[in-house]
Amino acid sequence: MPQTYVVTGGAGFIGSHIAERLLQDGHTVHVIDNLLTGRQANLSYLQQLDGAGERLHIHNISITDLEALRPIFEGVDTIFHEAALPSVPRSVSNPLETHQHCVTGTLNVLVAARDSGVRRVVYAASSSAYGEIEGDYKVEDMPPAPISPYGAAKLAGEYYCQVFYETYGLETVCLRYFNVFGPRQDPTSQYAAVIPLFITAMLDGKQPTIYGDGQQTRDFTYIDNVIHGNLLAAEAPAAAGEVINLATGGQVSILELVDKINGLLGTQFEPIHTEPRKGDIKHSRAGIEKARKLLNFAPVVDFDTGLARTVTWYQERS
Repeated sequence: MPQTYVVTGGAGFIGSHIAERLLQDGHTVHVIDNLLTGRQANLSYLQQLDGAGERLHIHNISITDLEALRPIFEGVDTIFHEAALPSVPRSVSNPLETHQHCVTGTLNVLVAARDSGVRRVVYAASSSAYGEIEGDYKVEDMPPAPISPYGAAKLAGEYYCQVFYETYGLETVCLRYFNVFGPRQDPTSQYAAVIPLFITAMLDGKQPTIYGDGQQTRDFTYIDNVIHGNLLAAEAPAAAGEVINLATGGQVSILELVDKINGLLGTQFEPIHTEPRKGDIKHSRAGIEKARKLLNFAPVVDFDTGLARTVTWYQERS
């Protein structure tokens, strides 16, 4: 049955993919984005989808403006809260800006959702909440220990979500993302994620730059897995009030990543190494048993398949 949804940060990488899926499934979608890091090209893409004209509503506002959110949330079933300033280096440079958008903005979303009778808020939390906790896998019952202002701000958003569930009965689900990648991820930003950065550099005939020795590992998670997990989290009864990892449970080093992209491109680029960045985590791998149990989640696209799709997407646009 068609529903009405809000996607905050809907002009961003993850938000635009969630909005696309909701529109394809016949729902009405309100996209909120101030285009601080979101892209007009993503909104144009959504507007061109079949049937989107009547069901897609775009609001060029910031989640830092509580009063602007209120009328948009009326009659909404679920909010996918993706809006943030998603960058560790940016948060190190400007922690106040990160706090305003990730913490105050999230609190505004929760207040407006509570007051408008929204059923559930699915919050884009972050694996950065774990920091450098030791262990083969990062699991949800580990005490959080963020090492960057971004990690601290995303964790504060989690706490507000849980408090609003316990205090006001607003259903919230916090999904801790692990290094999401895929088509439409912006490689041009000063704070771009590693996969689009490497792919586009190597397509341009340039060596990729690695911060540190390249032995650091990540649980790279293809975008289709994140969309799948969000849709499950919007409905799963047992997920309300919970914090849940959303990833594949895999592990790929940055050096391995360069090798895999070389293999897909038929190139032999050697990376350039430079100093490690402040706030960067050495190893990040998710335990996903809680997602399997509460969401009935399993990854739908493996890393190598997702990387091949992503490389093809950038090749077609280079």
